[in-house]
Amino acid sequence: MRHEAAGEEILALIEAGLEARPSPMEFEMAYQARVAIDRIRFAIKHTEQFSPNTDQMRETGLQLLDALERLETVDRRFQLRSRRAPATARLNPDTRSDSHQIFVNSESRSPQRADGRSAKQAPPQAR
Repeated sequence: MRHEAAGEEILALIEAGLEARPSPMEFEMAYQARVAIDRIRFAIKHTEQFSPNTDQMRETGLQLLDALERLETVDRRFQLRSRRAPATARLNPDTRSDSHQIFVNSESRSPQRADGRSAKQAPPQAR
């Protein structure tokens, strides 16, 4: 029974980790969205500068602004999701090991161990 619970917990951790991190396809879509955002901004800028000020051009500008806002919203959601800590970091801290704590803190420039020392820092020398 204990092995089943441990297996289910491991499976839940793996699934949570997969859900927390964007897939390679999502990274590609985010890149393509940024390219589209840049091109739409360019089109809006040139439409405002060089086209006649007619009702049709104003409508075109509004449609472009709507598309731009939608893409920027999707881009912000992606960035929030990709910056979130792995789901395993939000689990019970009493069940995590030092090696897991180093992994969780690896996003910072100087990873910290559970005891607060830098992972690269040598252990204190006995005198």
